[in-house]
Amino acid sequence: QLLLVESGGGLVQPGESLRLSCSSSGFILVYAAIAWFRQAPGKEREGVLCISRSDERTNYADSVKGRFTISRDNAKNTVYLQMNSLKPEDTGVYYCLSGPYCSGSVGEYDYWGQGTQVTVSS
Repeated sequence: QLLLVESGGGLVQPGESLRLSCSSSGFILVYAAIAWFRQAPGKEREGVLCISRSDERTNYADSVKGRFTISRDNAKNTVYLQMNSLKPEDTGVYYCLSGPYCSGSVGEYDYWGQGTQVTVSS
């Protein structure tokens, strides 16, 4: 049973936007810190943004400041990653992770999904 499911990825052109969703049928996301990580081809997985149980946001990637935002819709049990002004270097597989608190380290999280591919190319 998948606890976290990402969706919303796709192929877009530079400058366009995407909204990724992270949902769960196994537990209530409002009780967890939810982070988005990404992994580009040939690179290590890196933290992007996290939202804590108290809705504090933490940014782990300077390259997305001012372009990406993270939010929750508790009624839909979903966390979103809004990505604007996408660049080719944003290409990669995006994962959502859950844990007790926000951290830039993957090892601090308990669960993660299978990822959704984001490709930014002209």
